[in-house]
Amino acid sequence: MTKKSTWIIVGVVVIAILGFFMAYNNLVSLNEDVTGKWSQVENQLQRRADLIPNLVNTVKGYAAHEQQAIQAVTEARTQLGGAKGPEAMAGANENLTSAISRLLVVVENYPDLKADANFRALMDELAGSENRIAIARRDYNNSVQIYNTKIKTLPTSLYAGMLGFGPREYFKVDEEAKKVPDVTF
Repeated sequence: MTKKSTWIIVGVVVIAILGFFMAYNNLVSLNEDVTGKWSQVENQLQRRADLIPNLVNTVKGYAAHEQQAIQAVTEARTQLGGAKGPEAMAGANENLTSAISRLLVVVENYPDLKADANFRALMDELAGSENRIAIARRDYNNSVQIYNTKIKTLPTSLYAGMLGFGPREYFKVDEEAKKVPDVTF
């Protein structure tokens, strides 16, 4: 073996090692991006959940006999607080959204409540939270798509699993939650 061929082999090995490190660092970066975006989804869901007790208390003051709708919101908020992972959190989020919708139908029967400044402020905050949740979900799902595509395409798919990089879950709405709730009184 000549000195020239030895340097070529060393060069190829060095390039392969550098390529591996760059690919690994890219996977770490994409994985951390997904994790960071998930934190934002959780943050926005918590922000909305924190508004619920004030909303429930405001409605209770006007509609004390509407306990079923108020209890449904309280239970859904508790379920959201205990949910872990995108799938469980998506389901709990949809339950809370549905319970809030039913509560708002109840509110329609109380014009004084709808005119209350505190209630209007809470509704504005809730609407803002819903928008923030939608944006955070979109950003998270986009990040998951980029990450999942990367680990499933060649050549990354050949080593991603061995390095501990598996697919991440999307924040999906289940089919049951897509149905419009039937509200009857």
